[in-house]
Amino acid sequence: MYTASHSRTLFIILTLLLVLLFAVDLSAGAVNIPLSDVWAALTGGELPETTKKIILNIRLVKAVVALVAGIGLSVSGLQMQTLFQNPLAGPYVLGISSGASLGVALFLLGAPMLGTAANSIFSTLGVAGAAWIGAAAVLLIIWTLSRRIKDIMVILILGMMFGSGISAIVQILQYMSNENALKTFVTWTMGSLGDVTTAQLALLLPAVIAGLVLSVAAVKPLNLLLLGENYARTMGLNIGRTRQLIFLSTILFAGTITAFCGPIGFIGLAVPHVARIIFRNADHRIMMPATALLGAIIMLLCDLISKMLALPINSITALMGIPIIIWVIIRKKNIF
Repeated sequence: MYTASHSRTLFIILTLLLVLLFAVDLSAGAVNIPLSDVWAALTGGELPETTKKIILNIRLVKAVVALVAGIGLSVSGLQMQTLFQNPLAGPYVLGISSGASLGVALFLLGAPMLGTAANSIFSTLGVAGAAWIGAAAVLLIIWTLSRRIKDIMVILILGMMFGSGISAIVQILQYMSNENALKTFVTWTMGSLGDVTTAQLALLLPAVIAGLVLSVAAVKPLNLLLLGENYARTMGLNIGRTRQLIFLSTILFAGTITAFCGPIGFIGLAVPHVARIIFRNADHRIMMPATALLGAIIMLLCDLISKMLALPINSITALMGIPIIIWVIIRKKNIF
């Protein structure tokens, strides 16, 4: 285990790396912009209006979305892995992604079949709103069940069963839909950081901040859960209330990010393991900020690679995350 000075040094190095990647992400794109111009745009310096709009109205929003998505999904994954005592648990194990997919599928695939695509309610709801409602509905069911079911592994299995059932419904909708609607839906499933508008960011950012506040409040309970639920109960921890706190945080993180950015996979699953490997620590007072920082860094890196290769963000996160998960499985190491 590293000492406090080692952890502090790592935090400084990772923070500098985050700032560098953020600046490079603003610079890179279809048209490369010098870092000096990026600095001028951010500080109000002299710059052509077109270049300033590209940086501030397009790339800055996308980079901030990458930061927010990386932080939210990673912290959510850390909480899920500790709560379920399962290194392969992630922010989507409770059926969030499937619920969001069902909402979008009903909006994009189901509405045209019912002839209600032009209805004002459907047209104003939007893909993001449909995804959030679907994700929140599934988690509301899981949350209600968690108040009655004491075994956390039963809740995990129920979440996976809900996800499988919903995925089957989505597949039926895909099979019955027309080509244009199907293409739009498949594009959403690939994930995107660039489709979020400034107005949507104004909703996404507060939701993730609220999730972070709840996560900070859950640090002490999560540390107690590292030693098992029975030990945590003997220390006076209210297990039911802690679950609800973490589930609510997960709704705000994964549900909202999925709604606006699509189902971005493997970040929440892989990043907590990277943080444990680098920091060699299980204390959530260290792991929470470390995971958030690494999540932001890795998401920015994925965004840069996505730009260079012109590939969907979901394919990049999968290619980066899958080797980490395979390595964890092969080593079969107790990382808690």
